[in-house]
Amino acid sequence: MKTGPLSHIKVLDLSRVLAGPWAGQVLADLGATVIKVEKPGTGDDTRAWGPPFLKGVNGEETREACYFLAANRGKQSITVDISTQAGQDIIRRLATQSDIVLENYKVGTLGRYGLSYDELKRLNPALIYCSVTGFGQTGPLADLPAYDFMIQAMGGLMSVTGERDGQPGGGPQKVGMPIIDVMTGMWAAVGVLAALARRNETGEGEYLDLAMLDVMVATIANQGMNYLVSGKTPTRMGNKHPNIQPQDVFECTDGQIVLAVGNDGQFVSFCKAMGHPDMARDPRYATNSARVANLESLMTFVSGEIGRHSRAQCIDALRAHGVPCGPINTIAQALTDPQIVHREMLRYLPHPTAGRVPQIVSPLKFRQLPLVFEDAPPLLGADTQTVLQALGIGSAERAALAARGVI
Repeated sequence: MKTGPLSHIKVLDLSRVLAGPWAGQVLADLGATVIKVEKPGTGDDTRAWGPPFLKGVNGEETREACYFLAANRGKQSITVDISTQAGQDIIRRLATQSDIVLENYKVGTLGRYGLSYDELKRLNPALIYCSVTGFGQTGPLADLPAYDFMIQAMGGLMSVTGERDGQPGGGPQKVGMPIIDVMTGMWAAVGVLAALARRNETGEGEYLDLAMLDVMVATIANQGMNYLVSGKTPTRMGNKHPNIQPQDVFECTDGQIVLAVGNDGQFVSFCKAMGHPDMARDPRYATNSARVANLESLMTFVSGEIGRHSRAQCIDALRAHGVPCGPINTIAQALTDPQIVHREMLRYLPHPTAGRVPQIVSPLKFRQLPLVFEDAPPLLGADTQTVLQALGIGSAERAALAARGVI
């Protein structure tokens, strides 16, 4: 039996790649029953996005790409060819039993198949239907495909990410993971949960039109407001913060650390930790505004002090004074950090071909109803027979559908 705060919710996940599937995984982690519909034979595009692929129990490569494994935990997988009439009928029957539909097809595709929100709403008026696309259902770019990389470029993120022009390695850079796909998935989860809360009060379903480019622009946050208020276009600053100082990467005697002073009190503590409490009273540095205005001399002071110590010495001293700082970890180091280990962010779930599969799990930690992680990302079509049988589709009909390539 499913547990978690959404254990009463059923989700029909028609999405592929990352943004939609990420939303489905968030809901599955929260306890929802999530039925992932995949194309017969090939499945979600990301199943083939490797190497790396998961290793089987004998060390051989499986067909499970790590990209797919990152976004489909806790779901059931069924294969249905929705371009066929019989496949469309299956989707309609599933939709009548679902609370939420997630989809990220090109604008108009599901309408051509008779699976649009308006059509499914007639069968299930309480349905919450979320469409995720690159540019939304309307506008001059609505019909175009999109991927995270191009959205980071179009939405301004790459213009403020990377080293400064004219510096070694300068030029626009994308973030090192598909941040907009993930953020879009999170916004989709927030949106459908808000719609669920409203439905509890009104009984009405909802349609959510979510665009990756909109998410990108919404995520600009302080950089967007910096421009709107000052009229100055933000530029790449490497690791320096545009509004708060000192924040940067600094060299110790044996490597680098990140310093992230966030307010005047923390700067006072930094100066004490470095043995120079008087510097916090220097009018050039006493306030954040003054530190931003005198950034060059500030960096000379801070880098000089940090550069006299080892990483361990710096981190110990700064943490003892409550100054935010930390090492620059690799992914491997981050996943073995004692804090992450203590928080049990890495789990190993049973897997039918690999024995077990590693999973970086949800950060949500509920006191009353802790989340349970038991179901690994599914093999392609692993649940087709079970789900269709629950719909009342008997073995003879299932065999006929399989013979025709519908499932």
